[in-house]
Amino acid sequence: MKAMRFVALLAGLLLSMQAFASQFVINHEFSQSTPGQADIMVVFAHENQPVTVDGWSTELQQLVNAALQANDFTGKQGQRVDVAVPAEVQAKRLIVVGMGEAGKLTRAKAELAGANLVGVLPQERNVTLVATLLNDANAIAAIAHGMDLKNYRFDTYKSKAKARSKTTYHWHVANQAAVTQHYTDYLAIAKGVFLARDITNLPGGDGYPQAIAEMAAKALKPYGIKVTILKPNQVRKAGMGALYGVSQGSEHKSYLLAAQWEGSKEQPIALVGKGNTFDTGGYNLKTSSASIVRMQTDKAGGGAVLGTVMALAAQQAPVNVVAVVPLSHNLISGSALLPGDVVTAGDGTTIEVVNTDAEGRLILADGIWYARDKFKPRAIADIATLTGSKVGALGNVYSAVFSEHDDILATMKQAGETTEELVWELPLGPYPGIISSHLADIKNTGSPGAQAGAIFLQHFAKDTPWIHIDMAGNAFSESPRGIHPAGANGYGVRLLTEWVKLYSAQAN
Repeated sequence: MKAMRFVALLAGLLLSMQAFASQFVINHEFSQSTPGQADIMVVFAHENQPVTVDGWSTELQQLVNAALQANDFTGKQGQRVDVAVPAEVQAKRLIVVGMGEAGKLTRAKAELAGANLVGVLPQERNVTLVATLLNDANAIAAIAHGMDLKNYRFDTYKSKAKARSKTTYHWHVANQAAVTQHYTDYLAIAKGVFLARDITNLPGGDGYPQAIAEMAAKALKPYGIKVTILKPNQVRKAGMGALYGVSQGSEHKSYLLAAQWEGSKEQPIALVGKGNTFDTGGYNLKTSSASIVRMQTDKAGGGAVLGTVMALAAQQAPVNVVAVVPLSHNLISGSALLPGDVVTAGDGTTIEVVNTDAEGRLILADGIWYARDKFKPRAIADIATLTGSKVGALGNVYSAVFSEHDDILATMKQAGETTEELVWELPLGPYPGIISSHLADIKNTGSPGAQAGAIFLQHFAKDTPWIHIDMAGNAFSESPRGIHPAGANGYGVRLLTEWVKLYSAQAN
């Protein structure tokens, strides 16, 4: 039976790796040459700007712009018009897309334009995208990035998955070298986002701690990332009783994964992501079917930090960054943690487990301690789907952030605005006695809930500059939205990739 179970689990791991390998079905080619014959021609235009393409005659330009005016097209952001194709246009279909005022096209707006466009472009068609009227090479690359992000699918478990053939989009741009360089950086980010989405989407039965650790290691090592995996007996021997305790009721015991990209010799930045691979709530059982069915997303923070390190390594970014992911499987059995039990964290802190469904902070406590003890980072950022209180306070558009370090907060807010993975600061105190315990050093609950979780984690960061990101509610989309398809969206990869570079540059 054990051998059969191992084969089944291995099959699940292989399925997950296949899912990751199959996501990039779009290929973007950027060129300064005059567009040739195409099935579909897409032209991007700014507001109140005449539309033209290299090689068009004056008469053809006038004809196309008259047709646009008749369709009330002004070039505002989000406008899209199919123009009746004049005979001189070397395409069977002409689409003009409005990009708003020149000079006001942000990265986020460009990504959204790409995401909205990819759904209307049929597969297996020869498509030319003309972006010579846009003067921002980064924005052009961001349009392509938005197309990639929206085009992701997780269909590993579909018995009849819709076939997706490789499609090449031919871009006509004014500065090929600049656009290609920006897109190369965005492609690296997309790879990280896709890894995070794959990790988060993987069901709890296949995405248990060992499987996620091995899946991530296989994905990360080709990028020159140093991967360390601590197995359950090593976790226990290292004294990480909080992490080990969360999984002790499952056949899948706790692991810890560390992944370091050493793109510089500076003191590292540590990212710690919650990797609870499935959360029943333990003996404080989740009783809502709508909630428990999505608990594979409780590893989204871990996916985010692993995707961030992959993105930075793929960019060859000159930063030293390490992702630490404590991996657990919070189930019920005769050996599971009981409410009221006491566990001892890696730094020696004793913790009263008042609520077994407040397990994320338990595993993060040991993750933060391990990052601080082993890597001596200059800063720690932890990210987690941590509390329902955060969702009640901010919903699912903003993440809550907690820190006493102005430079970290400022750069994180800047990163959020750039990527539109927005953050909002909540106070850390004063909340005297919020996690005090009469039985142990501290307890794992308190009120208000989001603050109690943050203050609990701050204890383990000690004097290392630190920020906590509570991304509860942000990791999963029930339906397609913006740059995200339905399912896991890889939230946090784009935010943290931007933040690591901003904070690293500021610190230097």
